[in-house]
Amino acid sequence: MAQAPTYGQGLSTQARNLHWLLGNLVDEVPGIRSVAVVSSDGLLLLSSDPDRRAELAGHGGEDDGPRGSSADLATIVSGLGSLTNGAAKLMDGGAVKQTMVAMDEGSLFVMSVSDGSLLGVHATPDCDMSVIAYHMALFVGRAGHVLTPELRTELRKSMENVQ
Repeated sequence: MAQAPTYGQGLSTQARNLHWLLGNLVDEVPGIRSVAVVSSDGLLLLSSDPDRRAELAGHGGEDDGPRGSSADLATIVSGLGSLTNGAAKLMDGGAVKQTMVAMDEGSLFVMSVSDGSLLGVHATPDCDMSVIAYHMALFVGRAGHVLTPELRTELRKSMENVQ
């Protein structure tokens, strides 16, 4: 079973709680490959990438920077969020709540969190899409109201320190 990274040193209680919620999402939902919470300006705020952590553990735990599936997922989530929001505006469709992309070798889910922030999940091809969507909605419900500008700044800085 995947385990979320342990970020705790120097973080506020709210930031630690969000990391814990993200860890639970990964630990409790089968089929998740990686998860990213992205700010409205496209910056990675939180991530839990079990495959990447296992790979890093085999190499002394050192990362070469923002390359890797969490940063890649953040870029994709941000771009897809921008594209779907633009499409919704052109179609007078209102706010985008969720986007799902089904691929031969996996699925991508993007859900609005708050103030333009997005939750993105990359999952295996055999995942139960309804279970993933349900747990994403739970995460958004629990995390959305605490994702203040101050907390986003703290999370962004903590991600920079990790990378």
